[in-house]
Amino acid sequence: MVAVPSPAAPPADDPAAADEPGTAAPPHTPSGPRPLYVGTYTSADGGGTGIGLAAYDPVTGRITGSGTLTGVPDPSYLAVHPDGRTLYAVDERQDGGVTAVRLVDRQVLGTRGTGGAGPCHLSVHPSGRWLLSANYGSGSVAVHPLDASGAPGERTDLVTHRTPAPGPGQQGPHAHQFITGPDGDHVLAVDLGTDTVYSYRLDPAAGTLTEVAQAHTRPGAGPRHLTFHPGGRYAYLANEVDDTVAVCAYDPGSGRLTIGEPQATGSSGGTNYPAQFAVTAKGGYAFLANRGHNSLARYAIEAEGARLRLLGTVPVGGDFPRQIALSPDGGLLFAANQHSGTVTVFHVDADSGELHSAGEPFASPVAVCALPL
Repeated sequence: MVAVPSPAAPPADDPAAADEPGTAAPPHTPSGPRPLYVGTYTSADGGGTGIGLAAYDPVTGRITGSGTLTGVPDPSYLAVHPDGRTLYAVDERQDGGVTAVRLVDRQVLGTRGTGGAGPCHLSVHPSGRWLLSANYGSGSVAVHPLDASGAPGERTDLVTHRTPAPGPGQQGPHAHQFITGPDGDHVLAVDLGTDTVYSYRLDPAAGTLTEVAQAHTRPGAGPRHLTFHPGGRYAYLANEVDDTVAVCAYDPGSGRLTIGEPQATGSSGGTNYPAQFAVTAKGGYAFLANRGHNSLARYAIEAEGARLRLLGTVPVGGDFPRQIALSPDGGLLFAANQHSGTVTVFHVDADSGELHSAGEPFASPVAVCALPL
């Protein structure tokens, strides 16, 4: 691993440090350059050599690169510990793993196997005690304990999605996301292969999973990512395969999700694979990354989270936006564009939900995840 000078890690009491990509935190006052980490595929042609290191100006949105954190293979998705001290990356390979990096000195704390193939998503439980990961290739989800240093221990659970049967055109389950519900007691796994969102109760002491509910999309929808409204009673689901989105109702007591009717992504009927939502901290607007249409769809959120109204789309300024994230203060939106190898940045108007380009794209090889802190 190569240590490269760059902006300091966020302080432990920074509320922004608790966010995963795509989740807005309570606003704070920007004070100088902030860290930005970029995930990539190191095994892809023209890919990166590790986790991209950069800083962004929270006022202008300008990104400045500062090197690469090497020694982490195929770090295609990134998350940060709630205390802001540790960065986590999936190792999206056949023999999948998760790697922890101490931010203050960029030292790798350790890697643990996820027990599956091709992990493509991970998140940290709000308690800071558990690391959740989704194995796309094998359709399973894993739980790792985190010690006081932030390093992962051996898995406490691994669950493979065996029912229902794979959806149309799918050969098996494909877990694409694993996140904690707003109540903190339940964790939800989105599986593209089985057209299902699984709800589990997480044992807070043992780190084990007990399935409590399943929510099914229409056959062939291919659900990819779920993003909660800050009110905690609704969430928004991006369906990759059939190019739709849906509003979902959530019951915090039971962990049960109810998926609503499919809605438009603004792609105008062309080939398009929606990737994920980002929702503003006050819950007034949602943004959707459209791969293929290469746009950001803008939605007004109405009825206290229960309704999405499509406002239109904005060109993303890159090719194939795989992931988007809001800055901790909500003033900027970052899009990681896989095929163009760029990160584009937009100013977010808090009152209108309008997006305005913050300038020229930042070049980063096979950019598939942008994590602003």
